Amino acid sequence: MGLKERFGIKSTETTGETTGADVLPNTEGTERELRRFRRQHQWDPFLDIDKLDNIDDALASGNAEKEAAIDESLIQEDSPYPEVRNSVPPTDIDVPVNTLRAWTIGATLCTVVAACNVLLSMRRTPISISSTVVQLIAYPLGCGWAKFMPAKTFKVFGRTLELNPGPFNTKEHTIITMMTAAGSSLSYAIDILLAQEIFYKQEFKWGFQILLMLSTQAMGFGVAGIARRFLIWPSSMVWPATLITCTVMYSLHDHRPSDPSATNGWKIGRYSFFLLVAGCTFLWEWFPLVIAPFLSYFMWPTWIAPNNVVVNQIFGGNTGFGLMPMSLDWATVTAFLSSPLQTPAFAILNVCAGICLMTIGAAGLAFAGPEYYRYLPISANKNFDRFAKSYNTSRILAPDFTVNETAYQQYSPILLGPTFSLSYGLGFAALMSTIMHIILFYGRDVWNRAKNSQHDEPDVHMKLMRKYKEAPEWWFMCIFAVSFAFGMIACQVWDTHLPWWAYIVCILIGAVLFIPIGMVQAITNQQTGLNIITEMIIGYMMPGRPVAMMLFKSYGYMLSYNGLNYISDMKVGHYMKIPPRSMFAAQAFAVIWLSFVQISAYNFLRGNISEICTETQKQGLTCPGARTFYNASVIWGVIGPKKVFGAGGIYSWTNWFWFIGFICPVIQYLIARRYPRSWARYVITPALFGAAGMIPPATLYFLFQWVIVGLIFNLFIRRAFFGWWSRYTYALSGALDIGTALCTVITGLGLGLSETEFPEWWGTTVWQETLDAQGKAVTRQFIQNVTKPLGPDTW
Repeated sequence: MGLKERFGIKSTETTGETTGADVLPNTEGTERELRRFRRQHQWDPFLDIDKLDNIDDALASGNAEKEAAIDESLIQEDSPYPEVRNSVPPTDIDVPVNTLRAWTIGATLCTVVAACNVLLSMRRTPISISSTVVQLIAYPLGCGWAKFMPAKTFKVFGRTLELNPGPFNTKEHTIITMMTAAGSSLSYAIDILLAQEIFYKQEFKWGFQILLMLSTQAMGFGVAGIARRFLIWPSSMVWPATLITCTVMYSLHDHRPSDPSATNGWKIGRYSFFLLVAGCTFLWEWFPLVIAPFLSYFMWPTWIAPNNVVVNQIFGGNTGFGLMPMSLDWATVTAFLSSPLQTPAFAILNVCAGICLMTIGAAGLAFAGPEYYRYLPISANKNFDRFAKSYNTSRILAPDFTVNETAYQQYSPILLGPTFSLSYGLGFAALMSTIMHIILFYGRDVWNRAKNSQHDEPDVHMKLMRKYKEAPEWWFMCIFAVSFAFGMIACQVWDTHLPWWAYIVCILIGAVLFIPIGMVQAITNQQTGLNIITEMIIGYMMPGRPVAMMLFKSYGYMLSYNGLNYISDMKVGHYMKIPPRSMFAAQAFAVIWLSFVQISAYNFLRGNISEICTETQKQGLTCPGARTFYNASVIWGVIGPKKVFGAGGIYSWTNWFWFIGFICPVIQYLIARRYPRSWARYVITPALFGAAGMIPPATLYFLFQWVIVGLIFNLFIRRAFFGWWSRYTYALSGALDIGTALCTVITGLGLGLSETEFPEWWGTTVWQETLDAQGKAVTRQFIQNVTKPLGPDTW
């Protein structure tokens, strides 16, 4: 229900009631549909320009038959986007959804996966079991259930349940996968609790733990449900990553061969193609992951000259520029931005432009910037002190975990490497440009959708979904209200140092920016993170409160991050025609139940594994994520951003990026208004700044590979072999992801937890024996008691 329904506000446009995909408009309705479609998609980079030109020609001609033909092909028959057309059929089949089979398999798998992910996150090299792995595992389980379980029925609370409702279908499969996706990913709350209890020695026990976990996990779910009208129902909100999930789902259940006339001569069906690629990938990944790791880090110039500083700075992919983007490991290609095959070419080009700007800027800082940059690695993902060593936070902490100002002045300010310092500026620009881009290009649509939930012209998938009862918004509002109350209780009853008003501020940050960030992600696959801005705000508001900083960052950032993950899963349900109330039940169950599972697993591990989160832990459970979280809380919660980014701070220059993020979308908008069919419609500044802001921990070595692979498939192959691309690209992406994920999990569980290592040989050590890998590729060496301490004399 929108503002229109609640308060009688009139929308600037009226909409007709559509009950199904088979309802066709009359002549007047056709013209109205086309005009609205043209206006709603005028800035849509997904939509081909020739389609907009065809609409303009039809409307200008006044030919009713021509208008009807275009309306039917763009709106009535199928999605206007080839990516969606090739992944999701424009049909809905009535099959069982809320079956005992789906809920039993789903609940079991998501419980096991959630508990395992808590353990795996504590490894020295963390891994996780993703929903893509569950998607593959669930298929033989569901088919086995259908084959061997007897066809019996029984009643529970007056409802008839079938033990075996027939063949395992795509909707049951989707419910199982979405249960895992909704709640099995590791909660930020685990890192907060580890940092709080292991490093800060604050033990708040079960009550606080449960309230913290439920509130951080469920609050985003409540916001996600309210935001469906903005981020799911409009056809322009494509969410490209979800198309991989849908394609894999249909590939597993559709065993038909392909039509060679439509696939550039290929006959193999998507099911066989998927299994073949996934199996080969699983077998191959043992080489780069275990047997020959040099295949993952194929920076061969650094092997030839391991001690040459310039070579390692230019070609090194760990702490250098990484200008040798070669790898034979799919995990390396997808390490930071997921699969490039699921991202449209225009978004990839935006990322490419951003990392090129980052390269130029970082080179300028490294070789022509302040002197201290010469003593630091170019792309190191850590903070340094005045002596070119890792910043030792223990030297500036008082016993009560506040900053000892005298010790801080005697020790050192925080120094960042070239790419790290620039990444903060790009993070500022990404956030500001996200807000400005949505206001300028989509502000009117957002306002109309707020007033009227049926403002957008429905595509065929939306019309097919209208036969199901919608999950009311008040259900999600109740979840949000309860989880908000849980969070408030956790922050106020226990001694967290986070006042009630600061808690409200962090929730407002996540909620207000939820829709702009979500709209950018729905178009480009790139999400603007709120971790930097939340750290900055709480550091300015309340310096010297590290635990409060962790909570503020977690609530503000995770509301957006978790909520957009839930939205993405809802879009999968939308494409797969899952009844909204069934989707709500599956997600709500997973979010709530798996919160208890993760807390139980966390306490079990803490109580039964000795020396957990220490560098000498026998199974390698050193908790690197929690350690990073702790260090960040000290730097931004104790020292505070004012000393680093404030007026007179070493990195105060990065604040200019707020203005850059503001002005770039304005300039782009003015150009696009003047030349609506030009390149300006394809520029997405949040993606441009956001991906570049990931450096570090990413480096150009990883991101350039992602760009190259993505452009090969989604630009060149798409243009030259569209039939093959349409049939196989998303299946290929899903198979590569699943094969890699299975191998990663098995090697992580089998070798990682037992601390078993493959025997050393040249291929396991050569990539580690370089200045780049050791973080020593610096232009100038700092010599203790000889070199003047780095940075300013006063701070």
